[in-house]
Amino acid sequence: MTAKIINGKQIAADTQAFIKERVSALSARGINPGLAVILVGDNPASHVYVSNKVKSCGVVGMHSVLEQYPADLTEAKLLERIHALNNDASIHGILVQLPLPKHINEHAVLEAISPTKDVDGFHLINAGALMTGQPRLRACTPYGVMKMLEHSETVLRGAHAVVVGASNIVGKPMAMMMLQAGATVTICNSKTRDLAHHTRQANIVIAAVGRAKFITGDMLKAGAVVIDVGMNRDENGKLCGDVDFESASQIAGAISPVPGGVGPMTITMLLMNTLEAAEQYT
Repeated sequence: MTAKIINGKQIAADTQAFIKERVSALSARGINPGLAVILVGDNPASHVYVSNKVKSCGVVGMHSVLEQYPADLTEAKLLERIHALNNDASIHGILVQLPLPKHINEHAVLEAISPTKDVDGFHLINAGALMTGQPRLRACTPYGVMKMLEHSETVLRGAHAVVVGASNIVGKPMAMMMLQAGATVTICNSKTRDLAHHTRQANIVIAAVGRAKFITGDMLKAGAVVIDVGMNRDENGKLCGDVDFESASQIAGAISPVPGGVGPMTITMLLMNTLEAAEQYT
């Protein structure tokens, strides 16, 4: 068996075209969705991420503001700036790029963002809304995974899904979204005893554990749908996911690659959240 490729890059392009249409409709009413991106420090990877996010805003016709600050910016100054953006009617989404310098409390910063502008979906109010089945602004990566499953026509209702990874950013919200879609969900992690016992029973495996090529083909059920959220470097420095693509693609029925899978969808759903914030809260 050779797995069907779930092309996140193409799905992202199609979704962005849909977003662009809705942005145009809002603009006709005098509302231009706006995203503010805050970067503190000089982390090279963070610079790439924020650049891609700002560029993507332009693709769909959104207004964006990139604010860059030195690594020694105080927490008080950052919170002051977030408060000002919360009250800025031209900004519908606020994103603070992580990680932050160690002297800044990430939790305090994320909680300072208005829940109605929390386009990362990390605020406790948005996390709680998702937990209780009343989602507002959703965490971007799992939201993107749900779109990928939808586009690949994966049946979720009644399926057994195994989520490997339990982070607040991906694993936990992913499990909640799958539950709400009618799947039976098992949450595992890198320390789960006999992980393969669980993954071999799964119709859907979502790998978000942060370990290169951690999920191998012999850990999968034949025909399973595999979504690889990981972003790692292998022993040769080559970009790879949490799934060993070579062996897994011979067993799975459908699989997302790295790169070109979940990554483009994460940015796309950030745009979707900004659009939805502009539609709902203006």
